[in-house]
Amino acid sequence: MTSDYDGFARAYSAENEINLFNAYYERPAMLGLTGEVSGRRVLDAGCGSGPLSAALRDRGALVTGLDASAAMIDLARQRLGEDADLHVADLGAPLPFADAEFDDVVASLVLHYLEDWAGPLAELRRVLRPGGRLMVSVNHPATYRIVFPEADYFAVTKYSDDFRFDGQVTWLTFWHRPLHAMADAFAAAGFRIATISEPPPAPDTPPEVLPPGLAEGRSFICFLFFVLEAV
Repeated sequence: MTSDYDGFARAYSAENEINLFNAYYERPAMLGLTGEVSGRRVLDAGCGSGPLSAALRDRGALVTGLDASAAMIDLARQRLGEDADLHVADLGAPLPFADAEFDDVVASLVLHYLEDWAGPLAELRRVLRPGGRLMVSVNHPATYRIVFPEADYFAVTKYSDDFRFDGQVTWLTFWHRPLHAMADAFAAAGFRIATISEPPPAPDTPPEVLPPGLAEGRSFICFLFFVLEAV
């Protein structure tokens, strides 16, 4: 199995460790939403090179990671150790886990790569125990309209954008979804929205990496976060 990320996994991982959007915004926000996880069985769906898995494990969680990129899983194993429970697996296919195996699932910046959410969300619901939580972060749907002002916000639409990872420029392809389509997909898969969050960056964010003119404690449109409960 290969993934678009296989070709630049190391460069992406290096950038992920230090940049505003991952290190000081998305990852702290996800950890804040997960809260107390000591002793909980947590699936990191789309774990990449494992920074969120490592942080959850440091907080006492029993972490399993999966990613479609074999190169990312190799990096995660280097970070987490040879005995870490890591799997190369595609969210678009049945997952290699039993029903109700996990207390929590975190899906960090992964669903917006998928055109179809029905199958992946159904699988994530299947591997969660009743009452378990799915924490999701995705590209904020408003950013699509900002970047593509003539586009149809209400249509599920494929688009690409260029990024620089550790000096390496690459193109990533996403699927835009309006907010109501996200909510409908969550409900159809058996989830109840408990929280929608648009948080500010972490308090320890270096001022020089913040957007110009952003006041302390203020947020900006970047990612959208959900806590979903399995019903």
